[in-house]
Amino acid sequence: MSVLSAPFPPSSAHQFTVDEYHQMIQTGILSDTDRVELLEGYVVDKMPHNPPHDGSIQLARDTLAPRLPAGWCIRIQSAIVLSDSEPEPDLTVARGTSRTYLTRHPGPTDVGMLVETADSSLSRDRDKARIYARASVAVYWSINLLDRQVEVFTSPSGPMAYPSYTQQAVFGVGDLVPLVLSGVTVADVAVQDLLP
Repeated sequence: MSVLSAPFPPSSAHQFTVDEYHQMIQTGILSDTDRVELLEGYVVDKMPHNPPHDGSIQLARDTLAPRLPAGWCIRIQSAIVLSDSEPEPDLTVARGTSRTYLTRHPGPTDVGMLVETADSSLSRDRDKARIYARASVAVYWSINLLDRQVEVFTSPSGPMAYPSYTQQAVFGVGDLVPLVLSGVTVADVAVQDLLP
C-alpha cells in the first residue's frame, strides 16, 4: 500500500498558510456551515457522511474512551493545527481533558494518535498519512470499512521531501490492535469492536 502521492489539488492552485486559513474563518469568508479543511495549504471539501462512517466513528469512541489512561481525551471531527494543514480527523486522542482545548486546537505534540474512518474517503485518508507523518504524529489508524480492517501507521519520518510512516501493519477481524500512547501499549482493541 502506497501512501505517497501528489498534493491534493494541482500545483497551480493557490496555497494558504494556517494563519491565512484562520483569518478566512475570523472574517467570515469561511463559516461553520462550510464543510472544508486545510490540507497541505489547500482548502478542500470534506467528504460527505454516511451511516456506516458516522456509526464507526461512534464505535471507535465508545471502544477507545474507557481504555484511555488519565491525562488523555477524545475529540471527534475536531481540528488539529499542523505546520501547513488544519485537518479534522474523525477521532483524535489528545493530551489533557476536554477543557484543555477550549481556547486552542491541539498541535502535533498534544496528539497521541489519530483515527480516520474510511469508506469512500479511503484514498484521501491514505493521503492524509503523509500529512500526519510530516507532523510526526506517532500513531495513525485508518479504519478501512471497505476491506474490514484497521491499518496502523507508526514511526513517522517527520518533515522531509516525501514524508511517510516507516512501519505499517494491517489488523483484520479477529485480531487485536495495540492501543499505543507515548510509546506504551495501554490496551488491546478488538478490530470487530471498531467495525459496523
